[in-house]
Amino acid sequence: MAVESQPAGLRFDRNELSGAFGDMGTDLPLLIGMLVASGLDAASVLIVFGVLQIATGIVYRMPMPVQPLKAVAAIVITQRIAPPVLFGGGLAIGVLMLLLATTGMLGWIGRAVPRPVVRGLQLGLGLQLSLLALRDYIPSLGAAGYALAVVSGGIILALFGNRKWPAAPFVIALGVIFAVATSAAPLELAAGPALALPGLRVPQWTDIVTGLLVLALPQLPLSIGNSVLATQQLARDLFPDRPALSLRRIGLTYGIMNVVAPFFGGVPTCHGSGGMAGHYAHGGRTGGSVVIYGTLFVLTGLLFSSGFHVIVQAFPLPTLGVLLLVEAIVLIALLRDLPPRVATGLPLAVMVGLIAALTPYGYLTGMVAGSLVAAAVAGRERTAIR
Repeated sequence: MAVESQPAGLRFDRNELSGAFGDMGTDLPLLIGMLVASGLDAASVLIVFGVLQIATGIVYRMPMPVQPLKAVAAIVITQRIAPPVLFGGGLAIGVLMLLLATTGMLGWIGRAVPRPVVRGLQLGLGLQLSLLALRDYIPSLGAAGYALAVVSGGIILALFGNRKWPAAPFVIALGVIFAVATSAAPLELAAGPALALPGLRVPQWTDIVTGLLVLALPQLPLSIGNSVLATQQLARDLFPDRPALSLRRIGLTYGIMNVVAPFFGGVPTCHGSGGMAGHYAHGGRTGGSVVIYGTLFVLTGLLFSSGFHVIVQAFPLPTLGVLLLVEAIVLIALLRDLPPRVATGLPLAVMVGLIAALTPYGYLTGMVAGSLVAAAVAGRERTAIR
């Protein structure tokens, strides 16, 4: 994957439009799952999610997306967590991240975790996204879904890296044609748009404490590893000509988003290396792709929130699976710059990646185990030199 030199700023061209679809495969299933499991207000969730995307694109001026918190979403979906606890948990994790950022703890963690460990966390996320795409999304419609995935994949391979004709809009258009041809849902949706606005909510102390214990604490290790450390590293990899992002800045915007969103009915969110990889892989080079993506959510929330479930149910999962697989491949390919040293290079990253992808609390376990191995090897080497 060639890294291009691009001026910082906002652009709204065909490539930014293509990049805007790079994170759909991750975001939509999590948002829909939480909406269904908890009975959240769709207008509030969509509008707040879109506004946060727009704000992030403007602030960072690079494809720094906003994603639902994955561990939180998994707990909410499987345990059907009530909305007040979800909002309380979002507020709690926002405050925790602000504390880590403002006290300098994020910087200390960043210095303590070596680069191969960060690469391993990115690998773990790439493996998880690959499994989701190949196991759940692409096979979901049987033979027709496999055929759609093959055609979509062919389009991406043929146009990958093409700045004049980016692939994602063609893949999305193919998915829309498939949906219209196989479902009456788009016709039902067209009959009933209605303007909706989010309302003000104030989390209660009991819900904040419950959300802290049930949602925030399980999420925090994943957020530190993927949303902060891995995102900073990926931004350096993809945009080496731009000023480096500090861990403090990423932590501050992460925290602010989650302190604000619960009061307006928004789900807990984060930044993420997978989302940045998805936007970049499909053409996004500035914050324009994130602004476009957020605008789509705001318009859907304002006009079509009552039919949002219909929109997603009509759109074919194999198409989202192919987009998700591209995002995963970009993350896994980042391993190529690591040396083959057994304890501090590629093998260490692979170990961390497998732990992150396949074990409970894998991101925390992998980050700690990998850092300890790297520290032990470095200490042994210093002793041998003496």
